[in-house]
Amino acid sequence: MSYDRELISNGNPMERTVGFSRAVRVGPFISVGGTAPVDPDGNTVGIGDVAAQTRQCIEIIKAALEQAGSGLQDVVRTRVILTDIDNWKAAIDVRKEYFTDVRPVDTIMAVDRFVNPDWLVELEADAIIGDWNG
Repeated sequence: MSYDRELISNGNPMERTVGFSRAVRVGPFISVGGTAPVDPDGNTVGIGDVAAQTRQCIEIIKAALEQAGSGLQDVVRTRVILTDIDNWKAAIDVRKEYFTDVRPVDTIMAVDRFVNPDWLVELEADAIIGDWNG
């Protein structure tokens, strides 16, 4: 079985520079890459506030999924990547607001830093749309 590959963009100029997409949909599968807490102009949202940054990341993921014909209800995996693992609870409390009913699997991890040192968190998500009988 062969599926078309749909590249989802949110207009970030770094997509072409670096060679990535905000999300990629192949058939019923959607992967949303590392999502930083930025506004449409590329400015960091919630400097110093991991909860505000987590919320921004999830809102960007939500928009990408909707552009791909999906939504948060289809998410099967999230990854929460922090620069300080001690911030895990604040990030997860926000994540729970969005995923309490869906309950995707999750990985929480820490890294030394992101490209922008103001980013405290990035999130990734994978989704599968609807009934898939592949």
